[in-house]
Amino acid sequence: MSRSVLLQLSRDSIQEVLQAQNSIDKEALLNAHPLLRQTIKTTLNLYLNNELRGSYVSTGNLSLADAIIICAKKAAFEDKAFTPISTSEYLHCEIELILDTPEGVIAEKDPAILSDTGS
Repeated sequence: MSRSVLLQLSRDSIQEVLQAQNSIDKEALLNAHPLLRQTIKTTLNLYLNNELRGSYVSTGNLSLADAIIICAKKAAFEDKAFTPISTSEYLHCEIELILDTPEGVIAEKDPAILSDTGS
């Protein structure tokens, strides 16, 4: 099963910082997925070994694209409860994205890129 556009954007946002390069073509994303222009309150949680490793909640006045990008980077690198995430931790972390939409809360989780279980 392929990663959703939203979860891929979350991963790409963290990778931009780890690789110290801008790789997200936001305009292309917005053109391909107009929903990303909507304002939706967003929460992003990072989990390492099923324990919270970082979290950030958007203010709710950003486009969904901006909210995901900002939440991912702040959860990974600016959560004051944790040190900034390392590349190794990133590869082993799960990402949970929670959207507070007018129709209700939508949550989806992206498994770690590398699994410790060997499966």
